[in-house]
This record gives sequence, structure tokens and C-alpha cells, in this order.
Amino acid sequence: MTVKVLILPGLNNSGEDHWQTRWEKNYSGLKRVRQEDWKTPECADWVQELHKKVTSSQRPVVLVGHSLACNLIAAWSQQYPEQAERQIRGALLVAPIDTEAPSYPAGTSGFTPMRLSKLPFNSITVASTDDPYVSVERAAAFSQAWGSELVWLQQAKHINDQSGLGAWPEGIELLFKLTGDPQFKQT
Repeated sequence: MTVKVLILPGLNNSGEDHWQTRWEKNYSGLKRVRQEDWKTPECADWVQELHKKVTSSQRPVVLVGHSLACNLIAAWSQQYPEQAERQIRGALLVAPIDTEAPSYPAGTSGFTPMRLSKLPFNSITVASTDDPYVSVERAAAFSQAWGSELVWLQQAKHINDQSGLGAWPEGIELLFKLTGDPQFKQT
């Protein structure tokens, strides 16, 4: 059975040059979860929108979160653990943001404290050694708390459109590892 892949952008959505947007254009079956408020979100609103998308899927789901969406995935999993265990095959958690750090942008609510419960599904956390929104130590601590495999990118900043990754084929390889979907197999 194939999986449904949900793309979960962080604050301000993912622009045209972001790897998430490129993936949506290049691969079939990837669906972006559209949030009502991208600039000053309420965690509870984002959680409910994700919950609607997961529970409406007839197939197992793989989540691809960037930045604040990593926190969203952790918050949703904590609120709906049975659903998470039953319906989520895995999650790719890219560039988690530290909502408790001084570098965290103002304007959101409900994303603190950081949710650090073990996720009830396979996950891979991808972090950069020079991300301005999370220290190396905190990224490693989040990954460990979530029970994730940790992959480091050297000096990729916030692993977004300004990181120069393009369509980020290495990330697609990680997605293949979680989904087993042959369309993501890199040659």
C-alpha cells in the first residue's frame, strides 16, 4: 500500500524556491497542509488542521515538516497518540526550531514549551550545524527525545530556500527511507 505524504511548512509557508515546494512539483501524491495563519499561528489551530488531514486519509501517512512544523508534529502526536501510532508511518523533521530560544521569532502562541515526548512512529531529524534558530546541542536533544535518527548537514543554515539545496536530492533519499515509495529512490 502506498502512503500519503503531507508537506508541513513552518512560519510564513515555503516559497517557490524552497525544497518542499520543489518536491510538490516534482513528485506525485505530495500534499501541502494549508494553514489559515502562516505569520502568527496558534499551535492549537495548526494541530487541528493537521488532525483533519491525517484522519481523512485512507492510507498510512508520512509527514514532512520544516522548522515550526517539526514542533507541530510533536504537539499533534502528543495530543493524538493513538492516531499517531495507528496512522503515521514516519516523519521527516527538518530544521526544528527552538521555540524556547531567544532567536525564536515573536508572534506565535502555544508552541512552548517544546514537546519532547518520544514519537510513536519512525522519524528522521535533519539539522544544520549553523542553524540560527536552534543550537547544535538543542537539535541533538530534540532528536533524542523524539526517538529520531539524527542527520547533520554541514553549514546549511535553516535548511530552506536560502541554503542553496535546490530540490535537495539527499532529502528525497531520506523520504524514500521512510516511505519505501519507488518514486523517491535516487539512482
